Amino acid sequence: MAADAADQLAAIASGGVEVVARFEIPGQRIERIVERRSLEVAEVARGRTIGDAADGEPHAARGRGRRASHDREVAVPPAELAEGVACAGRAAGQVDRVVSEVRPDLILNCSAFHRVDDCEDSADRAFAVNVFGVRNLALAAARVGAVLVHFSTDYVFDGPASTPYRETDLPCPKCVYGVSKLSGEFLLQSIWPKHFIFRVSGLYGYAGSREKGTNFVEMMIGLARQGKPIRVVNDQVLTPTSTADVARAVRLLAGTDRYGLYHLTNAGQCSWHEFTQAIFEYAGLRPDLTAVTSAAFPTRAKRPNYSVLDNQRLRDAGFPDLPHWREALQCYIAGRAAAGRA
Repeated sequence: MAADAADQLAAIASGGVEVVARFEIPGQRIERIVERRSLEVAEVARGRTIGDAADGEPHAARGRGRRASHDREVAVPPAELAEGVACAGRAAGQVDRVVSEVRPDLILNCSAFHRVDDCEDSADRAFAVNVFGVRNLALAAARVGAVLVHFSTDYVFDGPASTPYRETDLPCPKCVYGVSKLSGEFLLQSIWPKHFIFRVSGLYGYAGSREKGTNFVEMMIGLARQGKPIRVVNDQVLTPTSTADVARAVRLLAGTDRYGLYHLTNAGQCSWHEFTQAIFEYAGLRPDLTAVTSAAFPTRAKRPNYSVLDNQRLRDAGFPDLPHWREALQCYIAGRAAAGRA
C-alpha cells in the first residue's frame, strides 16, 4: 500500500495541458493550480500572477481549448503543447510556437512521467517527458524571456544520510525516475538561468491524483472506514507535504528574481507508518494498523530509504519555512468537509 502511494505522490503530475495568459485572479487561485495536480504538462501565465481556467476544469479534460477576451483568458488546445513537451525534435516546435504566440512572463511546468515502477520498464518515455520535455520548455522560455518554474522530486536522493539534504548536497538517485528528474534539472540549469526548480516530497491535496482520484491521506481514511487491516512501511523516511503549502511558497518566490534550485517541503520528518498513525489520530479513527518493512511490498524501482529535504535556500532568501508536517496534516483534515472529502 505505501509503495503504491509513493508512486502517486512522487511528483506533481503527468499528462494534460493548460495554457493561460492575461488572466487576473485572486491570490489563492494558485493553490488550486499546484494542489489540483490535474494540470499535468504546462501552464503559462502572463504577468506575475499565475492563472488557471476560469471554471477550474483542465482543458485536457474538456478535450478542447478556447480563446477568450483580452485580459481574461487565452487557452491553447492541449494536444498542441502536450506533444511538444513530451517529445524532442520536430514536435518541440509546437511548444515554441505556442509560447511564442502567448509570450508569457512565467511558465509553470507541472509535467512528469512519475509512475516510478513503469519508469524502470519505459526509460525512454521517462526521459522523453522528464528530460527532453523540460528542455523543450526551457528553450521556448529562453526565446521569449519567460521565467520557467519546474517541479522535481526527493527521489534524486537516496544515500546513507540520516540528516536532511540541502540543495548543495550531491544527488544520488537509485531509480530511473530519480535519474530522469535529475537530468531534467541539469538541462534546465544549463539552458536558461531564469528558472525556479522546486524539489517536493510526499505530496497530498484535496484534488488527489488525476490517475487515481485520491491521495495517500484519503486512501488510508477510506481503508480504515472499510475496517480493513492496514500495513504501511516504517523504513522509508521523508516529509509528507501539503500542496497548499507548496503553492503558497511558489507564489511568493515566483514574484522575485531569486532564481535557482529550492527544496520545498513541510518541516520535520517521519516514516510512512508514522504519517499514517497521525492521519488516523487526527481523523479520530482506530483501525488495525501494522508497521512492516519495504520487503513486504516488492517493487521494480528502489524507493529512497531517507529523502528528507532541508529548505535551506528558502530561508536564505528571507522567506519563512513551511509549517511542520503535523500542522499541515491537521489543517488538511480540518478542511476535508469544506473540500467535499468528508
